[in-house]
Amino acid sequence: MTEHVVDAAEASAVSEAGPTEWAQAPVGVGPWVGPLPEDPRYDPELLAEGDRRNVVDAYRYWRREAIVADLDTRRHPLHVAIENFGHDGNIGTVVRTANAFAAAAVHIVGRKRWNRRGAMVTDRYQHVHHHPDVPTLAGYARAQGLTVVAVDNTPGAQPLETTELPRHCLLLFGQEGPGVSAEAVEHATLTVSIAQFGSTRSINAGVAAGIAMHTWVRQHADLRQAW
Repeated sequence: MTEHVVDAAEASAVSEAGPTEWAQAPVGVGPWVGPLPEDPRYDPELLAEGDRRNVVDAYRYWRREAIVADLDTRRHPLHVAIENFGHDGNIGTVVRTANAFAAAAVHIVGRKRWNRRGAMVTDRYQHVHHHPDVPTLAGYARAQGLTVVAVDNTPGAQPLETTELPRHCLLLFGQEGPGVSAEAVEHATLTVSIAQFGSTRSINAGVAAGIAMHTWVRQHADLRQAW
């Protein structure tokens, strides 16, 4: 029996917040009109009932597994890691943004449990891995040939705006408040900071992750492949 792509958890997330944080009316398309496609990537139940998921039009009616498989052919050699030693509520936002930029994977360091609400169910399409501590993450990065780049406003950090990020890169972010841990900085090859001009010492971790990921996209991504 075919697994329905929109399960109870996803339906609950959409009913509580709509397709976006602003609780808009449901988006998507209704039941398929015309002869049914024979392509196995399509989900029979979605074809019959409509597809209300927050996915790009190219993936309408597709099975979740088919979407992930297609994304796997398009993902960038960009990894993102965030420390989770205090149940940081920004992790969901980081996962959602990583999905938007087709990052290869998101890595959660520390506590395995995290608040998925901010991810808006994009964690179903994004590879998310857990590492118990920073040394384990660093070992993974070495094995994969990834350069660890910590993102934090610390003394000696290079300006993100004028730094060329490695193409095969793992961007490492700390939790809200304390920022990147001292242990994480020790395992990073490079630390970059985001230019700020206001009164606050730091910016939201989820926002910082988005800025850094977009910087990588501007430097390395093939924009002709964007939706």
